[in-house]
Amino acid sequence: MKKIISIIIVGLIGISTLLGQKKVDQYQIQVDGLGCPFCAYGLEKKFKEFKGIKNVVIEIETGDFSFQYPSENPLSIAQVVEQVKKAGYTPKKATIIRVDGEKEVFPNETFMSKEIAIHQAEMSVSGNCDMCKARIEAAALSNKAVQSAQWDKVSKKLLLNVDKSMDIKVIGKLIADEGHDNEYVTSKTATYDQLPPCCLYRK
Repeated sequence: MKKIISIIIVGLIGISTLLGQKKVDQYQIQVDGLGCPFCAYGLEKKFKEFKGIKNVVIEIETGDFSFQYPSENPLSIAQVVEQVKKAGYTPKKATIIRVDGEKEVFPNETFMSKEIAIHQAEMSVSGNCDMCKARIEAAALSNKAVQSAQWDKVSKKLLLNVDKSMDIKVIGKLIADEGHDNEYVTSKTATYDQLPPCCLYRK
């Protein structure tokens, strides 16, 4: 009899535990621009603004970033992408697997397949390191007319695939607002001075 009671108690405890566990969605993002543990710490800190985030894993070498978040208060793919950009990095792709198995992805293949009149543009942008690279590319990609952005820290050239109707000077302004001088717009001194020491390129 005691054995039966014990089994019932254990079963009830197990059920209570399962009921007490919150269901979570799985988030997987590939981030460009992570160069060191400090970068990973900054990314994680930015995402901890979302209360309830857990099981954060960041692989610096590959740029893979994953975490779980309660499904009762889900994050959208747009929120995730924007938060990566706010942290100063470039989201290359992102996948959300909802608790019911539904999958959401970025970039959205349907959107990317639409015919858009794009062309390749180039501009010179000042910077030093991988943190600069991430910041410059994120600034450019914050404009929806920019399909891709690639900055080279050796040549200081930013290559863009952008809507032909876009005035490239607008992109230059976005980049300058983040502290990086370019051939179109010079960053304000106060903005430049707020950059991390490794990113200060003015002599």
